[in-house]
Amino acid sequence: MRTLGEQPAAPSVVLRSRSLRSAGLIVAVVSALAVSSTACNAQAPAIAPAGNAAMRATGGAVNGSADAVQIARGAYLARAADCAGCHTAAPRVTQPGAKPILSPPFAGGLGMASPFGTIYSSNITPEPHVGIGKYSYDDFAHALRDGVAPGGKRLYPAMPYPSFARIPDDDMHALYDYFMHGVQPVAVAAPETSLPFPFNQRWALLFWDWLFVPHGPFRPEPGRDAQWNRGAYLVQSLGHCGACHTPRGPAYEERGYSETSAVYLTGGTNDHWFAPNLSADPGSGLGRFSAADIAAFLKLGHGGGLIAFGSMVQVVEDSTQYMSDADLAAIAVYLKSLPPRAQSGFFNGDSRAAQQTAQALRTGEVERPGAGIYATYCARCHQPNGAGLAPKYPRLAGNPAVLSASATSLVRLLVEGGGSPHTEAGPEPRKMPPFAGKLDDREIAHVLTFIRNTWGNAAAPVTVRDVSSVRSALHK
Repeated sequence: MRTLGEQPAAPSVVLRSRSLRSAGLIVAVVSALAVSSTACNAQAPAIAPAGNAAMRATGGAVNGSADAVQIARGAYLARAADCAGCHTAAPRVTQPGAKPILSPPFAGGLGMASPFGTIYSSNITPEPHVGIGKYSYDDFAHALRDGVAPGGKRLYPAMPYPSFARIPDDDMHALYDYFMHGVQPVAVAAPETSLPFPFNQRWALLFWDWLFVPHGPFRPEPGRDAQWNRGAYLVQSLGHCGACHTPRGPAYEERGYSETSAVYLTGGTNDHWFAPNLSADPGSGLGRFSAADIAAFLKLGHGGGLIAFGSMVQVVEDSTQYMSDADLAAIAVYLKSLPPRAQSGFFNGDSRAAQQTAQALRTGEVERPGAGIYATYCARCHQPNGAGLAPKYPRLAGNPAVLSASATSLVRLLVEGGGSPHTEAGPEPRKMPPFAGKLDDREIAHVLTFIRNTWGNAAAPVTVRDVSSVRSALHK
């Protein structure tokens, strides 16, 4: 999970951006509303509120030729899978100070950074010429499950078909009905993706698919109950959490698509954000957080003293806040069942050293490198004891993002600043200012090392080289 927060921010239009770590889409834990009984043998919760919310967001109008309940269900599935988050371009700003102009939902055009170049999302409205209006159900399912568009054109794995391959027929039909009958067609062509050679040779993805992509619908584990199996389906398939939270191999493939892999959901770096470990590691993972904390984090962007930041903000705003409580609980149960893996960092908030440091910060007696910087710039919000001030400011003591093996997210957050999610049921959004113009590389390294080794935290130090590498990549 990710955390952040600082000064209050007025509600505003979110300028969306998504990036890829090679083949992986930047997304995080999301859910689906209803899975067929063959998928996880779980009873689907009521769908009307979430489905209606999704349709209002897209301006969709139910076509009388399709069942309204089925379309509403598909609308929820699309919202839960965060389809609009990647297939909607960022708002356009025509001149400085002008109000951003929202882009039409699902019309594509969002540029997603990858190591190979920028990949633009496609128009997935039912417009027949530049969208998917001519797709049959089989065309639609083939694209989502196999990454192959009509005519045999192979899609880049920016569209997470390795995970969508497990979507059962019932859900696939609902998604198809929604996109064909519940979404407004938009006659705007998305920019063409043009990668340099050899990455523009899409035919080669046939071999990548053959080597790395599992096929076949999700099959429940017979030794697990219905709630666990539902959570497993949501995390592994429609939620495609591993696209962000699972490390990648030499061919940029996800190194596992379920808990059977020893590295599944143990963390991965995407566009200079580190998606943290979701296993039960008590340091950098979810071991010290309850299922209720996880569910609240996904619903509100806040949970267990943590606050969503970075690319997770858009996921919470566009998707997870609209999930049903049953889906959230199922995801939390599944994640809490994962054993501790890729352990990193340590936290003991009851240690004498932790108490002494907190007291010394209050009195200004700490002389360790970084302590003065923390006292000057950070302690007002995050408190001298690192406990933060829920729900305004996140805790740093025991925060998994602070204890992660990679400090990339911490460096980027300190350099660029960020904002917490704006949700319908959550607290007022907060904004953390950037410090790129106030702190040099050495000072950032010192204060982050201090934070990672104070109040009972114990994690690897951050070096000046770590900071300069991230700042150089961000051109800041």
